[in-house]
Amino acid sequence: MLHDPGSYAPPVIIDEIKLDQDEKDVLRTLGEAYAKAGADPVNVERARLWTRLNDLEPERPLVWINEIPWHEMNVGDELTLRTRNPWARGFEQELRRTLYQWRHMSGDMIVSPWIECAMATHSTDFGIVEEVDIARTDASNEIVSRHFHKQIYNYDDLEKIKMPKVTHVERTTNAVYETLSELYKDIAPVMKVGQTHIWFTPWDYLIRWWGIEEAMLDMVDRPDLVHAAYERMVRAWMVELDQFEEQRLLSLDNRNIRVGSGGYGYATALPGEDYDPAWVRPRNMWGCSNAQILATVSPDMHWEFAMEHDLPWMRRWGLNYYGCCEALDRKVGLLERIPNLRKVSVSPWNDYDVIFPAIGNRWVASVKPNPAIFLDEEWDEAEARRVIRNALDKARAEGVAVELIMKDISTVVRRPERLWAWARIASEEVER
Repeated sequence: MLHDPGSYAPPVIIDEIKLDQDEKDVLRTLGEAYAKAGADPVNVERARLWTRLNDLEPERPLVWINEIPWHEMNVGDELTLRTRNPWARGFEQELRRTLYQWRHMSGDMIVSPWIECAMATHSTDFGIVEEVDIARTDASNEIVSRHFHKQIYNYDDLEKIKMPKVTHVERTTNAVYETLSELYKDIAPVMKVGQTHIWFTPWDYLIRWWGIEEAMLDMVDRPDLVHAAYERMVRAWMVELDQFEEQRLLSLDNRNIRVGSGGYGYATALPGEDYDPAWVRPRNMWGCSNAQILATVSPDMHWEFAMEHDLPWMRRWGLNYYGCCEALDRKVGLLERIPNLRKVSVSPWNDYDVIFPAIGNRWVASVKPNPAIFLDEEWDEAEARRVIRNALDKARAEGVAVELIMKDISTVVRRPERLWAWARIASEEVER
């Protein structure tokens, strides 16, 4: 994912990373465990299965968990950070979380046989910094309640949405790469990785600046203004993508990279016959879109105020993913109009008896069971199994290729073993 267009963060400038010996020891020990996980032959088999799934020739459904409430996961100090350097703490956290998931709830997760050095790219974003009031019930939880202050009222306000400028902060990339190469020279190769998947969701940000009720009413009262605003958002994303492409800052995502709101991007259709390893283009990658806030508008309005505008973006990609939390069971006709569509989100709000026959063997169904199951006072493994089995059985009856994605997990009421159990149950059910 690239960034949050509703906010602004300055570029991170690093010229040199100085680590004490104990910090190096911590990172090397974690790197050794990471390299061991990445060398496990199960990764090769899982990559094969993900490829078969995304090629619409599945051998079984596949399981993955993301958007985890990490503030509730720390058991036995597995996630406790021990470095002090700010860069090191961020990298240590990434390693610890990956290893934690690998140990406790891997499903069909894949660990790469290399250490990634993310290229330090920066975007100036889209001009409007959201104005928001925040209410918290748990100071350690990143999931909060927010009240956004309206900033778009009329045509003049659309000028607040600026075209972004993308830069590669090479000095930071080089400093991190040199540090990683020295740390892991005898442990694992280090690979520079550019921008992979880009989360494209104009409506998610428009409503933060416009207001939900106001935007819904304006689709009727002031449709031309809504069209102009949405089109400007699409243009901003396109301008940003052009710069990533021109500056050769994109990397392939047909591997263990999340695409859309679903699972991994392995697919034989990518990167395609016109692939130049020295210059990755959008046509070699996955694209995505969604319009969650339009969940209950008519298919015609969904097309007019979102998807029709999205088509220039979606035509640029080799394969596409559509949807997130919105129900799409009554809008399958719209999905048929998306170029290179390969995966469709099937959130808990869909009627399986409608959506699965409509999907058939045309697309992968990215099935998301409801994470509210973790909130019950008593953890009910039988109910968790019933929900998973119901979805899988109904999908199998229609010949649907399925990835089972548990996500949007705000809390497990500080009982991480519930998520571990869900992963075990899901793996048992897909094997069944």
